Amino acid sequence: MDLDGYMRALPKAELHLHIEGTLEPELLFALAQRNGVRLRYPSVESLRKAYEFEDLQSFLDIYYEGAGVLRTERDFHDLARAYLQRAHADGVRHAEIFFDPQTHTSRSVPIEAVIEGLTTAFREAEKEWGLTTKLILCFLRHLSEEDALETFDRARPHLDHIAAVGLDSSEKGHPPVKFRRAFAKAKAEGLGAVAHAGEEGPAEYVWQALDELKVSRIDHGVRCAEDAALVERLKREKVPLTMCPLSNVKLRVFDSIEKHNLKSLLEAGLRVTVNSDDPAYFGGYVLDNFRAAQSALDLLPEDLAALARNSIEASFLPKAAKAALVAEIEALKP
Repeated sequence: MDLDGYMRALPKAELHLHIEGTLEPELLFALAQRNGVRLRYPSVESLRKAYEFEDLQSFLDIYYEGAGVLRTERDFHDLARAYLQRAHADGVRHAEIFFDPQTHTSRSVPIEAVIEGLTTAFREAEKEWGLTTKLILCFLRHLSEEDALETFDRARPHLDHIAAVGLDSSEKGHPPVKFRRAFAKAKAEGLGAVAHAGEEGPAEYVWQALDELKVSRIDHGVRCAEDAALVERLKREKVPLTMCPLSNVKLRVFDSIEKHNLKSLLEAGLRVTVNSDDPAYFGGYVLDNFRAAQSALDLLPEDLAALARNSIEASFLPKAAKAALVAEIEALKP
């Protein structure tokens, strides 16, 4: 088996994936036509050209505009199914998927339509491809904690579909501590917790996510390298980092993949994973991220196996399911 085939064959869990960020321009235009939404871009090609971002906020501006075409349960089903089919082809065996209910409820889209559309596609993916999924409700950090608390109350009747809560959107100026009560409320209901921290925000935000929000996973976390004590803590406590190499380059967190700290943190003993974040906007799904990191950072087969194993062990899967997938990774030879 060649190296590319090995990367595809490795059983992987994708743990950092915004479902709204999988909205490819072709589907975006199709949904806009279906729902009578007027776009300011005349063609798929012109929209793709707009995907040159200066920073996180310039991306979010287009991201939220694109999400405006999502109106019905059918739309969310079609969005999720398109992603899951692509993930299956990339060797993803389990996906833990973020969704942003506030992006949709603010446009009078019922949260029920969002959740039912997504979970219908999830059930189809498990039946057809054996691809399992979990849903993570993310709070938009540029909005108030009161808005997050109201959103959680809206979602309460659907908690049987939700595995965890997360925190995303504009990081600068919105520290994790701002959402302490919302996360405590979710944890009291038995949900897991993850949070974006240390992407554009400082290493201090990672400390806050761990200590104030009690998260079990850090999304991104690349700036932990600026704090030796934090790196040691993440290693000691085996806190997973859900890294997204192509996203980090696209949003200018790193100038190039070659300068990414994924390999150095992996070698330091941290539980690093590879994910695609918002692949429609950042130019690559999970296998593309594996390929880019392998080529630029000279990752060896044992590094790739470690990344896949880390993703399985960092997931919210039951122990038996984790053990079975890890055994598959150990048995696979490049």
